[in-house]
Amino acid sequence: MSPIRTTLRRAGLVAGLAAAGVLAAAGAAFAHVTVHPESYAKGATDGVLTFRVPNEEDTASTTKVQVFLPTDHPVLGVLVTPEEGWTPEVTTTKLKTPVKTDDGTITEAVSEITWTGGRIRHGEYQDFNVAFGQLPDDVDQLTFKTLQTYSDGSVARWIEEAEHGGDEPENPAPVLTLTAKTAADSEEAASSSSDSGSAPAAESSAASSDSTARGLGIAGLVVGVLGLAAAGFALARARSARP
Repeated sequence: MSPIRTTLRRAGLVAGLAAAGVLAAAGAAFAHVTVHPESYAKGATDGVLTFRVPNEEDTASTTKVQVFLPTDHPVLGVLVTPEEGWTPEVTTTKLKTPVKTDDGTITEAVSEITWTGGRIRHGEYQDFNVAFGQLPDDVDQLTFKTLQTYSDGSVARWIEEAEHGGDEPENPAPVLTLTAKTAADSEEAASSSSDSGSAPAAESSAASSDSTARGLGIAGLVVGVLGLAAAGFALARARSARP
């Protein structure tokens, strides 16, 4: 075999192994439980978190999913969307530090949501939607540790947290990144809070404009009258000056 053919075969083998490694890594990445979207603004309100649960077992189905919500930085106003074939169970916990909101002080929050009764088979995934009223604004990320139970009794524990700047752990927990509020968010909040006072302000502005217009009209009339008087006076002087 010629050296050129040998080199080509080696290059093809290396490329094939590299592609296989990429596919394996991609498969591993998509095998664990994730939360979508991956980020929200701090203090965001009235949103939805979707927990995507794929089945990574060849011979067993997923029959139970448990998502644990943090209580040190609680998610407020949690509501569970019904999923066909699945029965949700929501557990609340008394907060060590109550949270003050515009609607009052919150002393309890959801700490766990468990879905049972359904099946996620090999090659399938299930989305579980959770609506929230408000996210915390005093933390940079939220970790939702998750347990995935299979029909053969085995449990996948997606509970590991990645270290800052480190590689992804073998069994990563779903993580939601909380970003700083943008100027658009602040303007929207300010606009929303001032809606009740916008009508009186508009009325005041309209009244001010109307008063200004009337004042200008009166001033114009006065100037016109004075102009006519001056013209009459000049005409009288001109007549009296004739021989």
